[in-house]
Amino acid sequence: MKRPDFYFDTSVSTLQNQRYKAYTLQNYRDLPHVQRLTEEQHFALDVVGRVLPFRTNSYVVEELIDWDNIPYDPLFLLTFPQRDMLLPHHFDEMAAIVRSGAPREKVREVANRIRWELNPHPAGQMEYNIPSLDGEKLTDVQHKYRETVLFFPSQGQTCHAYCTFCFRWPLFVGMNELKFANRESDFLIQYLRRHPEVTDLIFTGGDPMIMGAKTLASYINPLIDADIPHLTTLRIGTKALGYWPYRFLTDPDADELLALLSRVVKSGTHLSIMANFNHPRELETDAARKAIVRLRETGAEIRTQSPLLAHINDRPEEWAHMWKEQVKQGCIPYYMFVARDTGAHDYFSIPLVEAWRIFQKAYRRTSGLSRTVRGPSMSTVWGKIQILGISEIRGEKVIALQFLQGRQPDWVLRPFFAEYDEKAVWFDELRPAFGEERFFFQ
Repeated sequence: MKRPDFYFDTSVSTLQNQRYKAYTLQNYRDLPHVQRLTEEQHFALDVVGRVLPFRTNSYVVEELIDWDNIPYDPLFLLTFPQRDMLLPHHFDEMAAIVRSGAPREKVREVANRIRWELNPHPAGQMEYNIPSLDGEKLTDVQHKYRETVLFFPSQGQTCHAYCTFCFRWPLFVGMNELKFANRESDFLIQYLRRHPEVTDLIFTGGDPMIMGAKTLASYINPLIDADIPHLTTLRIGTKALGYWPYRFLTDPDADELLALLSRVVKSGTHLSIMANFNHPRELETDAARKAIVRLRETGAEIRTQSPLLAHINDRPEEWAHMWKEQVKQGCIPYYMFVARDTGAHDYFSIPLVEAWRIFQKAYRRTSGLSRTVRGPSMSTVWGKIQILGISEIRGEKVIALQFLQGRQPDWVLRPFFAEYDEKAVWFDELRPAFGEERFFFQ
């Protein structure tokens, strides 16, 4: 593959020729920037970081976070744990354990108990989504919707940096019973062969782009070589464009990675990079722009998505700007999600009515090319439920909803209605309208 002219441009970033460095609770104080934090903020980070995962890297720290706007900077809040990301009683309990100097085993025991109280697997991921092959559960696979299978490659179960809102935080905290992972892809191929209804396979995690090109190829090449006729689309979920775009520019195996992605496209399989951008700033660095160019040159399509998050991106102007910038760079706005009811949900949640208002105000500021985006959407145990808007029917104010995807295909695009509720932040807080006892799918 011919390298673009900018590949050798040493002005891409001061980080271009520096070694990638990750920061966790163990070494983040080495950063000169964090000297701006008070001891109270350090302690809160230490306490919350014992329960929810913390990891960032040199690119996020040097090129994304505005250290003159601490503690309010959205990229800082997106990657550095804050006190209010735990419920008060959880914070106080863990703070007491940390202050007491308790042994590591005791700290882990308390942390694990708190984690189980944070709804670590929302939407029935453990109960309903894990399929079986010849009586054996495929713990590295989820099959929730008829046409789509999710695959969790074991060596992709970490990220370049951890989003503080992430609904997959249980993967990163060392609780084996909370992980979806297995090293074998043979079972995946066997499963796909037996399920001709499946057209889309999603590589997810974690972040598959954390893997080296050879490791990723060890998963992807067998799928291509298997030549499964009904498998027409491969999606790869990643935050690398936002948190380490050098993965596609100057990492030692960047060219090898892009060649692998080109091979997917040339095989006749549609390749879609599901890129997570949570704030416009992630799209505005030179490295991010140039990484998008290189990815698109492989023939891959880039679709963008993010949850709507208090403190991070809860203004319609930010969403409109983000969608317009994505279209300008050749990406396709795909989803605005409602933050899932797990982990630090209380910190990031926005009432559903307000979420729809933000979506509507942002949507109407864009042209038709940005209006490929769908939302606000909740990934519930029954499926992806979109908030269509607020209406009044027979004198009753209601919230109109529909399924964009459902466990039962005939649920999709059937409008239904909930009582108007300005405080509800998740679907299970809504009640059916018109005096009905339950929604049609319950």
